[in-house]
Amino acid sequence: MRKDLFNNCVVELGEYILFALKEKTAKLAPELTARNRAPISLAMGAPTAHPPKIVIDRLKELLDEPGIHTYSTPKGEIELRQAISKYMKRRFNVEVDAENEVFSLIGSKEGLANLVRAITTPCNGDIILVPDPIYASYWEFIKCAGAIGHPIPLTKENNYMPDMESVWATVDKPEKVKAMVINYPNNPLGAVATREYIRSVVEFCKRKDILLISDAAYSELYFDDAIKPFSVFEIEGAKDIAVEFFSFSKPYALTGWRLGWVCGNEEVVKRFGKAKSTVDNGHFKAMQLACAELLNSKEGDEYIARENLNYKRKQAFLVDGFRKLGYPLENVPAATFYLWLPIPPRYDCSAKFCQELLEKSGIVTVPGSSYGKCGEGFFRVSYVCSEDQMQTVLDRFKEDGFQY
Repeated sequence: MRKDLFNNCVVELGEYILFALKEKTAKLAPELTARNRAPISLAMGAPTAHPPKIVIDRLKELLDEPGIHTYSTPKGEIELRQAISKYMKRRFNVEVDAENEVFSLIGSKEGLANLVRAITTPCNGDIILVPDPIYASYWEFIKCAGAIGHPIPLTKENNYMPDMESVWATVDKPEKVKAMVINYPNNPLGAVATREYIRSVVEFCKRKDILLISDAAYSELYFDDAIKPFSVFEIEGAKDIAVEFFSFSKPYALTGWRLGWVCGNEEVVKRFGKAKSTVDNGHFKAMQLACAELLNSKEGDEYIARENLNYKRKQAFLVDGFRKLGYPLENVPAATFYLWLPIPPRYDCSAKFCQELLEKSGIVTVPGSSYGKCGEGFFRVSYVCSEDQMQTVLDRFKEDGFQY
């Protein structure tokens, strides 16, 4: 096979960190199990609970509907788009037009990657401003599009809400900036933003004439109504320059269904939709219609509330355990199912720490460096497993010498 078959952007791609960890864990599993250290994963950000019964039952019913197995439309079935419009009004009190301002996705990850491809020209030096740290795939799909990701440092010092004019001053060619990404609640930090800050971001993007991309995948995973996550469109004028991405994966434990949506600026949604329509024909209709019924149901709301209580309890359990091990946890996240922890001072590399933790104790965590340069010195754990497994993790940390 010829060596120049793939373009340089693809050739230089690294393997997605969570897939790489899964593969490495599988190879080590027999040895670890023999040492009574069978792998326990705190790496994957995926709910393990069963999805709401209402959506499973409705899917089963729909499978026998006439025409249900034919092509959908890339835009999404009208029932789903209308349900999304109703949800946005009910949950955030914002108006989005089901016909022109909503487009269904095969998961928000796919949508975000396709939007980046649509708004940038390969190898043209186009820039996307990206939070650092951020969901690891961002850096790779921006690179794959032939664009450049410029970091927006999220640090304790700036309260994870950096001044954007200061960030802008670090960009070598600001005229090449096409868009800015925000991700609140944040993966991996669990950080949330204030309305005042998002208002300043909206005004910044208007001044610079760039697209604002809001990744709101974790908007329903929160533990305090006083800081309940909000939509960017609650900020006046945001729809002039913004689109927002949502997912069914996290709030309803439907990660394998791969269903989400983008909404917002009509022109952006329309042009994005035209580009996306060239690569897929839309999601399976039965799943769309089942999720349309779930989105505004009493059962769906009760499911989210119940799971958030479970996550809050698990978070408290894990926070208490890590504090007893000496880990400093001053600001406990009010959203997501992640903890962002500093590596012990005796380590100078997060990847090395996580590697030793896996090889010695069978505990799978994600090195902070995978999420950007600002992530070095930290590691991410998720608490989607059982409390018994989390207790085993804490015991191994102590027994195997991984105290802070």
